[in-house]
Amino acid sequence: MNFEYSEARNLMVENQLRPNKINDKFILNLFNEIKKEEFLEDESKFFSYNDSDIDLTSSRGYLKNLNIAQLISKSEIKNNYKILHVGGLTGYVSVMLSKLCKELIVIENDMSLINELNKNIEKMNITNIKIINSNLSKGYQEESPYNLIFIDNPIEKIPNEYIDQLNSNMGIIVMVEKINDELSKAYKIIKNKESMNKEYLFDVFTKYELFSSKKDFVF
Repeated sequence: MNFEYSEARNLMVENQLRPNKINDKFILNLFNEIKKEEFLEDESKFFSYNDSDIDLTSSRGYLKNLNIAQLISKSEIKNNYKILHVGGLTGYVSVMLSKLCKELIVIENDMSLINELNKNIEKMNITNIKIINSNLSKGYQEESPYNLIFIDNPIEKIPNEYIDQLNSNMGIIVMVEKINDELSKAYKIIKNKESMNKEYLFDVFTKYELFSSKKDFVF
């Protein structure tokens, strides 16, 4: 079984990521080495490396492997970054982010997911991740400022709190914005002392929604 998953990981990298311009060797190695099946329930493990979303709750889950890789690649993470990951789920994406940065703060508000997240992080003996039970729409002010805020399940708009928690010199938000029940769009927001710019990245076809709220947004 381990051999089969290993082969599936390799095929995913070669057939889903490389043909779609994911060329960073370190990111490709992460997708080849981190065992996604270990972050999933038994009934979902078989689908770990399919070209499809994987549901974890009624409204949330892991995006397609390519979409995750695209979001990480577009983040252009530096090894001195402090990152806020909004919605850690069971930790698969969080572990990848932790391998690229200095410090990772993960917020989650679903206790069943938090339990799995803590268990998975402890099992892998990762020391630069802090897991917080927190309101996802508020970010986490106590550990700010952040070089990057990473949101890989769709939200309707960016809350003001996220913007306020970015590094004042230069901060980045990479996020997925919900358009309708089937379509979302990935964006990169760059804020510095003089300006704030929002760049379209790619379309994401998913039903997921991290949280829903229509007030106090800036974009």
